[in-house]
Amino acid sequence: MSIAIAQSSYRKSLTGLGIGIGLLGVVLYFAHIKVIYDLPILMMFVGAWIAIANGYRTYKPKVTQPLELSKKAWNNFLTNYAIIIAMVVLVLIICVMQPRFMQIRVVLDIMTQSSTKLIIALGICFTLIIAGCDLSAGRIVGLAAVISTSMLQTSDYANRFFPGLPELPVFVPIIIAILVCMLFGALNGFLVAQYEMHPFIATLATSVIVYGACSLYFDLPPNNSQPIGGVRPDFAAIGQTKLFQIGSFPGISVLIPIAAVITVFIWFVLNKTTFGKNVYAIGGNREAAVVAGVNVYVTNLLIFILAAALYGIAGVLEAARTAGATNQYGMGYELDAIAACVVGGVSLMGGIATVPGIIAGVFVFTIIQYGLQFISVSPMWQQVIKGVIIATAVAIDMGKYRKKV
Repeated sequence: MSIAIAQSSYRKSLTGLGIGIGLLGVVLYFAHIKVIYDLPILMMFVGAWIAIANGYRTYKPKVTQPLELSKKAWNNFLTNYAIIIAMVVLVLIICVMQPRFMQIRVVLDIMTQSSTKLIIALGICFTLIIAGCDLSAGRIVGLAAVISTSMLQTSDYANRFFPGLPELPVFVPIIIAILVCMLFGALNGFLVAQYEMHPFIATLATSVIVYGACSLYFDLPPNNSQPIGGVRPDFAAIGQTKLFQIGSFPGISVLIPIAAVITVFIWFVLNKTTFGKNVYAIGGNREAAVVAGVNVYVTNLLIFILAAALYGIAGVLEAARTAGATNQYGMGYELDAIAACVVGGVSLMGGIATVPGIIAGVFVFTIIQYGLQFISVSPMWQQVIKGVIIATAVAIDMGKYRKKV
């Protein structure tokens, strides 16, 4: 038995739910219950977001067909959102075990930690859309961090990477680092486009080359493989500045708006440009894309160059945030990014990806990792849980693919 509900009624119900959550937050706020920390404020924000988003969709609907309530629809919902539901349950458990998790500071920390991860995931999603991958992402992040910090040290630092280098404008080393990353991205794209090499093999080879080149650079005298520190304050400010730090409010990391701007840009590229449509076309059906006149060679080349540019930006931001770098920076970042994309609905079969889904996937992983650390779960168990999430996400993705076939 199935029940059909009009989209307008459904959206109005969610709008009412959002208003209710917001009003409950207001009541709890004035109740001054210390044990729940900032939960009332968070409820007000969440309630406002639900009410505004669904209120807007009530009058500007994207979907007009009625919402079907049936056993099949319910099973599909549980399948599609199983990991997010599990995350919500985990967050509730953590909040009960450790109420300090319900603080604005914790939310801002999670958003800060997600910022560079999101930029990397947005880069790697292009390679997943064409049914490929990019195993060089993490090493390119590390390369950008090492190159940028090596040229942005203070003049009085005892162990300068380039003792005789004059003080350069902060944007010059950053641009150099990103351009070098883009060269390696071009190598990835060339191997895939010219020789039709599978991205797994092409990017694996490039990953080894990048790590070797970065290590050779890192080992140059007088540095001799010592961690690079003593970065200039203007460079560190790019990753450590806090905005709106007023009174007791901890401030918003500058990384958050930077990641937001890049996210909007990538959404525009994927949804509003010919290049983005070509990327989806190649991932959906390569042969059909060729027949339709898509230049697969150039598109593949640009995909990996753009992805490498995003890795480079993430590497620079990570170096600025931590005020230092080593050749080990970025190790394993590509695996987390791929996992976050899959959790966010990017299909390994290609042709399917949404920016909001990627954002959700990154936040799911960051919240779970941060939350488990918050309640002092062993790092070994954290790895086990992360592996289970990845396996579950891939299994769900493959199950969707089999149903379509």
